[in-house]
Amino acid sequence: MSNQKLKVGIVGGTGYTGAELLRLLATHLSVEIVAVTSRGEAGLPVADMFPSLRGYVDVSFTDPETVDLTICDVVFFATPHGVAMGQAPALLAANTKVIDLAADFRLQDTAVFEEWYNMPHSCPDLLEEAVYGIPELNRADIKAANVVGNPGCYPTTVLLGLAPLLEQGLIDFSAPIIADAKSGVSGAGRKALITTLYSEASDNMKAYGLSGHRHHPEIDAQLKQLAESDLQFIFVPHLVPMIRGMLSTLYVKLTANAKNVDLQALYEQHYAKEYFVDVLSKGQLPETRSVRGSNHLRIALQQQASDYLTIVVVQDNLVKGAAGQAVQNMNVMFGFEEHTGLDVVPLMP
Repeated sequence: MSNQKLKVGIVGGTGYTGAELLRLLATHLSVEIVAVTSRGEAGLPVADMFPSLRGYVDVSFTDPETVDLTICDVVFFATPHGVAMGQAPALLAANTKVIDLAADFRLQDTAVFEEWYNMPHSCPDLLEEAVYGIPELNRADIKAANVVGNPGCYPTTVLLGLAPLLEQGLIDFSAPIIADAKSGVSGAGRKALITTLYSEASDNMKAYGLSGHRHHPEIDAQLKQLAESDLQFIFVPHLVPMIRGMLSTLYVKLTANAKNVDLQALYEQHYAKEYFVDVLSKGQLPETRSVRGSNHLRIALQQQASDYLTIVVVQDNLVKGAAGQAVQNMNVMFGFEEHTGLDVVPLMP
C-alpha cells in the first residue's frame, strides 16, 4: 500500500462487533474511518454512543440509505445475516472490498445456507469466489480476495484447534469429533433479550442449540475440507456468565500412527510463525482471561487415554472470534503487517 490511508466503512456500527471494529481501527495508523452506518442513530457522534472512543473516533453515524460506501477501499459488515449479500455486488463493481462478519459468505453451498438461514442467497456467483477468512488457514487466498466471509467465533476455535491433526491425517474418523464449547453473553449480540438480562444470565450456565446451531454446518464443511474426508462432528455450545470470552474443549480419537508422533511438538511447529496462535507448554491450560480484549488464541493439549486427545482452545469471542480477525483479514488483503492495529495486550484482571 502507498502512504495514503485506507478508507474504511463499517455497516452496522452500534453492535458489539461494530464497536470492537471501531476500537481496533481507531488506533490503526494506516486506516481512516470514513463511514459508520446506523439507521436509528444517524447524525449521532459515534463517541456519544461509545464514550470509550472519545478522542479516538470523531465521525458520526450515517444513514445507510444515503451514504456512498463506494468511496471506501473496504467495507466491514457487522450486520444481521442477509445485509452484506444485498450490497456486495455494487461495492465490488466500484472496486471496494467486502469483509462480512455475518454468515452471507461463509457457506459455499447455497442450499445449506438457505436451509439454515431461511433466506435465499442473492448472489451465489459472489459466494463462489468468497474466501473463508481464517488467515492461519487461508492466508494466500485471503490476500487475493475481494470478498471475505469472516468466520463465526465457535468455528475459529474448533478449526484452529484441530487443523494440525487434520492436515497430518492423525484423527480416526471411526469416532466423532466432539466440540464442547462455552461463550460469554456478548456472543448473543447487543440487543434486548430476556435470556441475556443480567438476572437471567448471571449465576447460571446452560447448553443451547443442541437441535441445530448455525455454526454447526460451517464447522462441519470446513473440517471436511481440511480432512479431505467425510467425518462425524458433534457440537454442543453453552452460555456462561461472563461478558466476553470463549473456551472450546475438543475431543478426538487418534489414528494408530499418531502414537509415533510428538503431538506437542507438532502443534508448536505448526503454529511457530503464527503471531496470534499460542501453543502452551505441556501441562499448562489456557484461561479466557489470558486473551480478554486481544486477538490471541491459545491452545493446550492433553492426552486423556492412549488413543484419545483433548484440545483446549480459548479466545475473546469479540476479537479473534469476530472483529479482530476481520481486521487481521483486512491487513492481509491490503498488504499490511498482519498484527497492525492488533497489538493489544490482554486485559488482566
